[in-house]
Amino acid sequence: MISEEIFRAYDIRGIYGRDLTEQVAERIGRALAAYLNGEGDMLVGRDVRHSSGPLSRSLIKGMLSGGINVEDIGVVTTPILNFASAHYGRTGGVMVTASHNPPEWNGFKIWLKTGFISMGMGMERLRDLAIHGKFEAKSRGRLVRNENAILDYIGYVAERIELADDLKIIVDPGNGSCSVLTPRIFEEAGIDVTAINSEPDGSFPAHPPEPSEETLTDVKRLVLDEEADFGAGFDGDGDRVVFVDDRGRVVSGTSILLLLIEEYLRENRGAPVVFEVSCSMIVEETIRRLGGRPVLSRVGHTYIVDKMIKEGAVLGGETSGHFYFRELYYFDDGLYACLKIAEILSKRDERLSDIIDSMPRYPRIPGMKFECPDNVKFRVVDELSREFKSMGYETLTIDGVKVIEDDGWFLIRASNTQPLIRLTVEARDEDSLKRLASYAEDRIREKIREMS
Repeated sequence: MISEEIFRAYDIRGIYGRDLTEQVAERIGRALAAYLNGEGDMLVGRDVRHSSGPLSRSLIKGMLSGGINVEDIGVVTTPILNFASAHYGRTGGVMVTASHNPPEWNGFKIWLKTGFISMGMGMERLRDLAIHGKFEAKSRGRLVRNENAILDYIGYVAERIELADDLKIIVDPGNGSCSVLTPRIFEEAGIDVTAINSEPDGSFPAHPPEPSEETLTDVKRLVLDEEADFGAGFDGDGDRVVFVDDRGRVVSGTSILLLLIEEYLRENRGAPVVFEVSCSMIVEETIRRLGGRPVLSRVGHTYIVDKMIKEGAVLGGETSGHFYFRELYYFDDGLYACLKIAEILSKRDERLSDIIDSMPRYPRIPGMKFECPDNVKFRVVDELSREFKSMGYETLTIDGVKVIEDDGWFLIRASNTQPLIRLTVEARDEDSLKRLASYAEDRIREKIREMS
């Protein structure tokens, strides 16, 4: 019996042994083969979680039984799986991972040449096939093992990174998938690197596999102790990175995105840059000021990659620390983002902290959370959207509802993974921030009470 709840907005995810078992994984593999009409060449990679090996084997078994040829590339980061599937010209790839979730979780991220499988983009069909599908017998697909994906990735990246000066950095892969490349990928780029928690361990003994103010404590200390240029922490599957500056302060994703925008638009004036609805106003203003073309997207890798490919964008970014690069087939990659920041700093006679402090910024309240039952959270947001529009507010509804005023904005979104509604607020001054936040919070609480 497969639960519908494991089929999420962007991927398939659940607790190993309860929601996700070897039998479920095999069934999903067989359903994916049917989704592809029993044709194609797919890559499969996995993260370091203890359950990833058995789930990967079962998934591959199901795919093979449905006629799909499978190339197993072993333990890699999600960006390497995505890179390899595009670089080798395959039909797509499946990454066995639960990203930043606790170790008992696992799941599948599925990329095809047509885009990521997600809700509204094929996930519903895959779910129905997995739960209800009756499958015809197929000639078994072919299985090969490719042990060169990591080497091919390192070689590809090395050709695109050139440091102009020596740098010292601290990195923390958190015992996750980035551990299989750390510190090697930095050393080969000529960077003096100190790596902590760099032994692959799917129990994540040092800290949860999500870079944050709390989990980066050791990185912040070591940056100061070793007088490093900056530090970086990666999530469990390597597609997200959070930076620490030379003064030991965690740097916002917005600031890093602005630094990357400056670099990419200097070399590609007039090019599109993709950003998501919760990004600061300063992101769009910076893109326009530097002669780029701002392109707005929904939150999430599914939508950013899709938008980047359609627009031919040079760069994309999210406030959460996902950064997307055209030269990496439009995918997000934490390790590559770290190397690009190192390259940028090596060419500038400024410390990262001075660059960050010189950047304009607006007062902001990120990610306030309001508990709301799963069965009503999306209806709450839809109702609020209709009310704001009927009241004459300027609204944007590509992802939740964003209310835009001259002096700021607020964004209300239902969480895709938790029984929550999230509120983000930004304004041009503190008084406007308080006013907008208070108004939005009152409306959310009132609507939740009314509809629960």
